[in-house]
Amino acid sequence: MKSIQMVDLRSQYERIKPEIDLAIQGVIENSAFINGPEVKAFAKELAEYTGAEFVIPCGNGTDALQIAMMALDFKPGQEVIVPAFTYVAAVEMISLLGLKPKFVDVTPDTFEMNPSELEKAIGPNVVGIIPVHLYGQCSNMEFILDVANRNNLKVIEDTAQAIGAVYSFSNGKKAQAGTMGHVGTTSFFPSKNLGCYGDGGAMFTNDPDLAERLNRIANHGQKKKYHHESIGVNSRLDTLQAAILRVKLKELDRYCAARNQVADRYDQAFKNHTSIKIPKRASNSTHVFHQYTVQIEGADRDALKSYLQEKGIPTMIYYPIPVPKQQAYLRYGYQTGDFPVSESLCEKVLSFPIHTEMDPAQQDFIIDSILSYF
Repeated sequence: MKSIQMVDLRSQYERIKPEIDLAIQGVIENSAFINGPEVKAFAKELAEYTGAEFVIPCGNGTDALQIAMMALDFKPGQEVIVPAFTYVAAVEMISLLGLKPKFVDVTPDTFEMNPSELEKAIGPNVVGIIPVHLYGQCSNMEFILDVANRNNLKVIEDTAQAIGAVYSFSNGKKAQAGTMGHVGTTSFFPSKNLGCYGDGGAMFTNDPDLAERLNRIANHGQKKKYHHESIGVNSRLDTLQAAILRVKLKELDRYCAARNQVADRYDQAFKNHTSIKIPKRASNSTHVFHQYTVQIEGADRDALKSYLQEKGIPTMIYYPIPVPKQQAYLRYGYQTGDFPVSESLCEKVLSFPIHTEMDPAQQDFIIDSILSYF
């Protein structure tokens, strides 16, 4: 049995190698390495896939968050609501722009912003909400959009882990992750469900004026070359990466189905286990399982992680520290105990290997090893 990976990008590449190699060779032969035709073609195809009116590619998912906040004209000193249990990128950009993160605790089962805590966080200086679609399923967007509309707030969806997930509204309407807020952002980091072979990102919106601003800011604040209408940044999706993503976008539905198959097998193996709490699947969203994250209860999570590592099974802790307790963000004054669910999750969560090319024999070995530990 070959070595087990958290994400097996090599095997994924080998399955689509002819198409990938041809796409890369085409860019080299055309030699349009910056803003080549593949970039526009990918943006069009991703818009068709997601249903977004406009897709604006950019350099990475973190840039996408920064550009979104700049385009929405958030001002220094204003507050943006974010979950306490998440990756740091959104909070990083909030802080860099001179804004203030207003953290809220999350639910203990789907890991999304707790609705009651979100409503409590609304205040006169709050201008936006950034729901993070953590691990592969959508936050409760119907509730979040209602709160935002009632309080005249902007919504930026962080869809870096959930591209391809579909949210269902109570009226039967369905929408892809990233297409419901004022702006959606995503990352094409190689390990993402739709990943390139370097860095990349994109923004989604249904507002033509906002799309123009996003595009302009990402291009040095210029709409016409050497005419700079606003302060911008230099954030481009590389043509080579766009060509790769065009190939992989055609595979995205298969990737999502393959990840769900792996998750189903884990669910079946651990559903009645007293020390392993399997991830809850939200009733209003499909799950694309960027990560398969359990909670270890009544047992030593770190000891299990070490045991599995000794057996050649990698695991990850996403995430070990709530963002407001990270050294960089202690200045905002939050204390231990302010976010009890997030703090508890950081002590319990453990992500098992999951990817599109998982060998059933490998997964059997992972499951048997976990069960044997207990």
